[in-house]
Amino acid sequence: MSFTDLAKERFSVRQFNPDKPVEQEKLDAILEMVTVAPTAANMQPQLVKVLQTPEELAQADVISRCRYGAPLAFLICYNNSVTIKRAGLDAGVIDCSIITTHMMLQAWELGLGSCWCLAFDADKARETFGLAENIVPVAFLPVGYAAEGAAPHPFHTTTKPLADLLL
Repeated sequence: MSFTDLAKERFSVRQFNPDKPVEQEKLDAILEMVTVAPTAANMQPQLVKVLQTPEELAQADVISRCRYGAPLAFLICYNNSVTIKRAGLDAGVIDCSIITTHMMLQAWELGLGSCWCLAFDADKARETFGLAENIVPVAFLPVGYAAEGAAPHPFHTTTKPLADLLL
């Protein structure tokens, strides 16, 4: 599958099959993206919490209502003591966004769905998982096999004309 086809086909899955676990080799392939995704000045500030045991998934449900029954989730964070900061921006947020995108697209290529969720409580995540003050949660990514009937949001294919997106 070409990258263009992959990018066009992928959608946010909001219904997962909770009874079908993600195979270890697929988890490993997704986690490889954490190491190959580019980061500002190659500082590699990313830290990813893998949540897959029943206890960890219960904790995930404390920080977000958006796990959608996925048997696997990731909390993507960065260490803000090692990031590039310029013009009021912390590159850690950008780095985590790139990493999350790589993970999400790799999951889709492997036949897995995901849903990039900003609807999580970063303070609860910090408390629940005992994160240090310099560790900043950026994204919550549930991953798994889509439930039968899972479909893209009705607005998934609604896009603005390219001319409206160019400066």
